[in-house]
Amino acid sequence: MSEFSDCFLLIFGQLAVGGLVGLAVPPFHVLERGFYKSSAGVFVGCALLFLAGKVGLAVRAGDLPVARAVELGAWVAFSTAAGVYLASLWGDAGRRRARAYTAALGLGLVALSVSAGFHRLGPALSPVALLYPLGVLAGALALGAVATGMLLGHWYLIDLGLSLEPLRRLFRYFVTVLVVQVAVYLVALAAIGLASPAGAAAVAELWSDHRALLVARFVLGPLAALGLGWMIHRTLQIPQTMAATGLFYIAILAVMVGEMLGRLILFRTALPL
Repeated sequence: MSEFSDCFLLIFGQLAVGGLVGLAVPPFHVLERGFYKSSAGVFVGCALLFLAGKVGLAVRAGDLPVARAVELGAWVAFSTAAGVYLASLWGDAGRRRARAYTAALGLGLVALSVSAGFHRLGPALSPVALLYPLGVLAGALALGAVATGMLLGHWYLIDLGLSLEPLRRLFRYFVTVLVVQVAVYLVALAAIGLASPAGAAAVAELWSDHRALLVARFVLGPLAALGLGWMIHRTLQIPQTMAATGLFYIAILAVMVGEMLGRLILFRTALPL
């Protein structure tokens, strides 16, 4: 399976899982069901695109090792649970909807962890190996938060009387996730660099050969998104939801560029940024 393609394809899986997590932030009883239908449809679509890409890579490789079959099975299970949750939004089976959503979240975390494990440095049971799922999850939450914020901003064009509190709550979640993401990546760099000679060599290679890429990953990604977050905060104080939605659009570009640069770093150095 192509390592390069596999690294970048992971972004679709991150967006699918992180987006479903983001749907839990705004209060369900305040928003109309249509917001969850449209938003969950986008994230389930991302999961299906990820699955299609994985199957395509397996077909092109001509074989499917057991470990890759387990990974594919985990994503199929996540996509199925997410699909059941999406379908439940058209009915009144609240208990089934809650169970499907909870199952989708759990299976999504498992699927992300399995996929992240293929890029790790060192053995699977080493402490450093835990940093890979954390790094991938941090990126997933950032992608999901900014995408859900943009989708919720559009909903204010439909529900003109909607309170600003759901968007403000999602904005606070978005900023918190960005700060946590930066902290996770800095801790991962330090821990991996100190854990083993292979990790130290990878960090040294990143600094000596890909320093500009490292700086761009932080400046054009979470730091740029935090700057846009300040602007979103100011527009919500006016309040002006259309302007905030436009800024969420730009923030999506910042977060997405950051994740793409992070996947390039992962491909070149095996570091979970």
